[in-house]
Amino acid sequence: MNVIPLRPALAAATAPVHLVGRLAAALPDAHFDVEDEGGGTWRCRRAASCLLRPEVGDTVLLSGPDGARVYLIAVLEQADDAVSRIDTSGALSIESPGDVRLRSGGELQMHAAQWKLQAASGQCRVDDLHFTGQALDATVGRLRLVGRVLESVADRIVQMARNALRVVDETEQVRVGHLDCEAGGTARLHARHTVVTASELVKVDAAQIHMG
Repeated sequence: MNVIPLRPALAAATAPVHLVGRLAAALPDAHFDVEDEGGGTWRCRRAASCLLRPEVGDTVLLSGPDGARVYLIAVLEQADDAVSRIDTSGALSIESPGDVRLRSGGELQMHAAQWKLQAASGQCRVDDLHFTGQALDATVGRLRLVGRVLESVADRIVQMARNALRVVDETEQVRVGHLDCEAGGTARLHARHTVVTASELVKVDAAQIHMG
């Protein structure tokens, strides 16, 4: 009759775990299989403090109070360090009483279902900006644009204002298919030289016409 001592096995199962292994598989239930240096496999979950997403082949650090409660607490070395991903199971909030800076030597991308930005003041400097969207609504108390060239292309333009002033130092040209100008009060056209021409008909109609 063979007697198997249970105390050493029980001691091993309840002993604290702290080892380095290689991530063998990422399971769909948020668990990981990690192989230790002895060839054993440990099934564990990622610790909440480990924000870097572990990938297969990474060298990771496991730790826990016993064999039944083992956590992947850190990624020590990435198998492919070309891409690093910060991953959380829930919402992520980054807070600091001081300044927060994001700096990238390459491309910086932001993807979200909804984007909100709120600040007391802000500055934006972009050398070349291309904006594409379905709709843009802006409400501002004061809008000022300063530039060398302004071009706008649209199927329909509607402008409404209480007062409007436009000053052109040199030449202003308008090319339209049909021109309709209507003033509820007084309409005045003045220049040093005024020329009104038409290829077929010029009509002047009023209750009184003064010339000279």
